[in-house]
Amino acid sequence: MNNLFFLIIFIPILAFILLGVNILLAVHRPDEAKVSAYECGFLALPDQTRSTFQIHFMIVALLFLIFDLELVLLFPLAVTLYQVSSFGFTIGIIFFIVLTIGFILEIGSGAIGLKNFINSSNQK
Repeated sequence: MNNLFFLIIFIPILAFILLGVNILLAVHRPDEAKVSAYECGFLALPDQTRSTFQIHFMIVALLFLIFDLELVLLFPLAVTLYQVSSFGFTIGIIFFIVLTIGFILEIGSGAIGLKNFINSSNQK
């Protein structure tokens, strides 16, 4: 038995068996709190009139993730800067310049801006 056998055959079979056991033996008692849409931030009330959700909040969250991952990718470069020589430094600078240009384009297009959040909070 090699690792490829476990990866391709045994693991999917085991996963389906465990999912089947869970479906057969798990207690299923949904109540109002379990079936409510708590992820969206709105209460699940009948006949509720909802205002439109401003997409700017999600855009800022996604941009935060992008630029947070930039730091995660640049940290190993900074730690090993003496071993990567000038080639690694050049690649790091090019990576940083491309992300900086993207950041400037996002600010210029208005995707990131305080006025978007002020306008969306005043609409409520």
